[in-house]
Amino acid sequence: MYKFIYKNIPISELLLLAQKNDYKALEELIRREQKNVYATLMYLSSDSNVVSDMTQEALINMSRSIKNLKNIKNFKSWLNQIVLNVFYDDLRKKKKRINTISIEDSQGDDSHYLQIPDLKNKPVEKVLSQELDKIIRNKIKNLPENNRIAIVLRVFSGLSYDEIANVTKSTVGTVKSRIARAREKLQKDLANYI
Repeated sequence: MYKFIYKNIPISELLLLAQKNDYKALEELIRREQKNVYATLMYLSSDSNVVSDMTQEALINMSRSIKNLKNIKNFKSWLNQIVLNVFYDDLRKKKKRINTISIEDSQGDDSHYLQIPDLKNKPVEKVLSQELDKIIRNKIKNLPENNRIAIVLRVFSGLSYDEIANVTKSTVGTVKSRIARAREKLQKDLANYI
């Protein structure tokens, strides 16, 4: 009996197997795509606390609708459309929510405190690298939404201009100008750091 080694199967075959209810193929597909989905959402969302939840939701949506994918060559843009839909759904939910800060009682008395993570000391290089990553991520998050989406889909998801135009329901020229504006703004904003 031929035993499938899912880790070595090309993504196109995994997609076909997943569409035929092969759950091991679907599991491998999720394993391969989860980091890309997480990274895309991390750059799109201004709230890093919900990125894991949105990633999970996007992957569940992908799993549920994998049979609806007609052309497996369009998988990346199809998946990124799902990711964008989850992102926009979260934005709509946030508009309805009131911003709150979690405060807990300390041992039943009236003093309150915020829970702040303890960041342990790390080597200087790692700290500098993390600081630069944070600065870059914040500069990307501060871009206008349309420019941010276009640059993230191009640079981090690796979509072509045509695929981005399809996902964002705009023209290729519009996509190119949004990416150019985003790159120009990032170059100005990051000139002091890089």
